Amino acid sequence: MKRIRLALRNFGGFLRTPTLSRSIIALLALAILLLLAVNAATFVMIQRTAAYNDTVDHSQQVRLASKDVLSLLADAETGQRGFMLTARAEYLGVHNRAVAALPAVLARLDGLIGDDKELKPRIARVQTLYHQRMALMDHTIDLTRTGRIGEAVSQIRSGQGKALMDAMRVELTAIDAVEARRLAERTRQSERASAVTVSVNALAAVLILILAGISVWLVRRYVEEIESARLELDRVNAGLENQVRDRTAELTRANEEIQRFAYIVSHDLRAPLVNVMGYTSELEQVGKIFDHQLTTLAQTHPDAIEPEAIRAVREDVPEAVGFIRASTAKMDRLINAILKLSREGRRALVSEVLPMTAVVQSIADSLHHQVMETGGEIVVRDLPALESDRLSIEQVFGNLLDNAVKYQQPGRPLQIVVDGELTGDGRVHYRITDNGRGVSARDHERIFELFRRAGKQDQPGEGLGLAFVRNSVRRLGGTITLESELGQGSTFHLKFPTRLIVLGDAGDRL
Repeated sequence: MKRIRLALRNFGGFLRTPTLSRSIIALLALAILLLLAVNAATFVMIQRTAAYNDTVDHSQQVRLASKDVLSLLADAETGQRGFMLTARAEYLGVHNRAVAALPAVLARLDGLIGDDKELKPRIARVQTLYHQRMALMDHTIDLTRTGRIGEAVSQIRSGQGKALMDAMRVELTAIDAVEARRLAERTRQSERASAVTVSVNALAAVLILILAGISVWLVRRYVEEIESARLELDRVNAGLENQVRDRTAELTRANEEIQRFAYIVSHDLRAPLVNVMGYTSELEQVGKIFDHQLTTLAQTHPDAIEPEAIRAVREDVPEAVGFIRASTAKMDRLINAILKLSREGRRALVSEVLPMTAVVQSIADSLHHQVMETGGEIVVRDLPALESDRLSIEQVFGNLLDNAVKYQQPGRPLQIVVDGELTGDGRVHYRITDNGRGVSARDHERIFELFRRAGKQDQPGEGLGLAFVRNSVRRLGGTITLESELGQGSTFHLKFPTRLIVLGDAGDRL
């Protein structure tokens, strides 16, 4: 019980304290509630759409059956009259085949109508008229067989058979008209349900993306606050033990906050995005069903289709689905970028002596093919050794060299020079100089910010590379600055302590 009370007290304190985590959790709770509402609405609309499709198919079956009855009756009558006029057996065969098929078709039509109060009396009337017409046909055929042609012709001229056929035609036409009206109404209902489903999901996707964008903005603002705190701490005398402890505690809290956010992003924000992607696939399938239905309807009743319905199913729906897919994919890339930055911050640093000339030359060799395509070269001069974390150093130099290759000046052979020396204050100074596009003076600081990019955006990326580099350099106890002029090239200055001191297993450094 004490543990439960303590946990509840801590949770209450967390809720009362305005923090980034609380803001993110509130936004994610809102996104989850919104997603649940959309899921419920989508499920209801999909069920309703399926029911509409079933009734549309039923109406089409009734109409086809009624048309089959009329066609077979006409065939039976044609065969009867042909036999009476010519006494040829083939005409009687046409009559007999139609008569043999009629009971099954009438039974199918009766089964499809079932207990329909509007159509049941009409199908009963058709059945009665059918039996009367068959009896009259059989009688005239029997008269013809026995040579009493005059009596058979007299029966036909009496008009009784025509009256029976006209009455059946009226009833079957009425059945067809009722089902045509229902078919048009159900098609409109299905189209409205589809439009509502697409609109609800599109709106939900936009709202979730807005919430995710707000979360990213909060993280960016928080990262900027951390950057400001670090600059302030850098101005404090690093030699005083109390100040070192204060700075370590502040950075630890900041890293824990970012890690908590990364956990929330990876487990809660990604789930709504995955669900939106899943429902987007379902929307695509629903659109295909509607398109197939419209195609079938166009073949049988082209006048019953409205142009707006065709445009909605074949243009508006695919466009909305494409927008949702593009937006969720972009959000997924941003989440992955944040997670990459967070994971690097949690990795334990391992200090070892690095032969920097060999390390950087290996990175340059991996880019040799890309550089040689433009007639350029990467020159790695003798570099002083460094005792630091190998993976972090390789990532820093790899990112900077890769950026230099990526943003080279078109039409000018790329030249990259890496050199360095020991400084008098016990640090190592490395320089990476290129003759690429260069960076405008107003963007020298901007390019190190998270999700910020400068200059012409003709290369893929999320604005994470240099933010990752600066974070890694600072974690190693170093600094990075830029000298550049637009169109003339750039020089990145890296300064590290000659020896990285790692505390315990946490991976923090002095």
